[in-house]
Amino acid sequence: MANGGSMRKKSSKRSLKPPIPTPSSSSSSTSSHLFNYRNILMSISVVLIVFVVVLLSVSSNTWARFQSDSRRDDLYAIEVVNEFPHDPHAFTQGLLYRGNDTLFESTGLYGQSSVRKVALRTGKIEAIQKMDNSYFGEGLTLLGERLYQVTWLEKTGFIYDQNNLNKLAEFTHQMTDGWGLATDGKVMFGTDGTSKLYWIDPQTLKVIGKHVVTYKGHEVHYLNELEYVNGEVWANVWQTDCIARISPKDGNVRSWILLHKLREGLIAAGKTGIDVLNGIAWDSDKNRLFVTGKLWPKLYEIKVQPLRMPFHGAIDQICMPKPAGFA
Repeated sequence: MANGGSMRKKSSKRSLKPPIPTPSSSSSSTSSHLFNYRNILMSISVVLIVFVVVLLSVSSNTWARFQSDSRRDDLYAIEVVNEFPHDPHAFTQGLLYRGNDTLFESTGLYGQSSVRKVALRTGKIEAIQKMDNSYFGEGLTLLGERLYQVTWLEKTGFIYDQNNLNKLAEFTHQMTDGWGLATDGKVMFGTDGTSKLYWIDPQTLKVIGKHVVTYKGHEVHYLNELEYVNGEVWANVWQTDCIARISPKDGNVRSWILLHKLREGLIAAGKTGIDVLNGIAWDSDKNRLFVTGKLWPKLYEIKVQPLRMPFHGAIDQICMPKPAGFA
C-alpha cells in the first residue's frame, strides 16, 4: 500500500507540470506572426504609395492650371538687338522705315513740329521740313513716293515728296482727330486717339470704313502711332508701354507686346525728361523692328518673342487706360 500511494503522488505531481512545447509547434506559431506582420507592412506600403500618387496627380494638375493661367499665348516680350542714337528733342509722333538704313519721322509740339529724314545708325537729321507754328505734327506714312502726315486737333493733313520733303499738297481728312497713320500699300489706316481704327482711301483720302478696336470685348482707347506689320496693324497705346497687335479685318486685338523695360532702363540711366513710348517702324525686307519714344535719346531695334515668364498682372490695367471722364 505504502508503495502504491507513493506512485500515485508522483503521478499526480507529474500531471500538474505544464506541457513542454515541441519544436514543430513553436516554429508554426512564429511563422504565423511573421506572416501577419508582413501583411500589415505591405498594406501600409500600398496605402502610402496610393496616397503619394494621388498627391502628385493633384499637385501636377494644380500646377498645370496655374501655368495655363499665368503663361498666356497673347502676350509678348522683347529682346533688344541694337541701340541707335535718337534726337532727344524729337517729340516723336510718327515713324517709318524707308530702306537703306533711313527713317522718316514726324515730330510734334507747337513751334517744333516737323517731318524729317534720319540716318538710322547715327541719328543724324539728313533733311527736315519744319511746319508752321500753328500745327502740331502727328502720324506719318509712306505710300509710293509720297509721305502723308496728319495734325493734332485739326482735320488738316499734308503730303510731301519723300525725296526732298517738299510740301506737295494739303488735304482734309474725315477722322475726328489726327493721331496715327499707316498703310498696307493699298489703303491707309488711321487713329484719332479713341478706340477707332479708320480705313482711308489713299486716292480720295476719304474714310471708307472703321472698326472699334476691342480686346476680349472691351474697347481699347487712346490708339496712337501705327505701323503695318505682316498683316496686322500695330498701335502704340498712349500713356502705356504696350503695343496692340490688331486685326484690320475686325478690329480685335490679337496680342500685346510689353515694352516697359525700355523706358525703365532709360529712367534708371538718369533720363528722367523722357515722355511716353511712341513710334514703330518695320523693315519688311530684313524683318527688323524699330521703336522709340517722345524725347527719347535712343531708338531700339527689337525682336518680339512669346512671354516665357508667368504673368500675374491685369492687361486692362497695364495696357488699356480708361478714357478721361470714364468712371
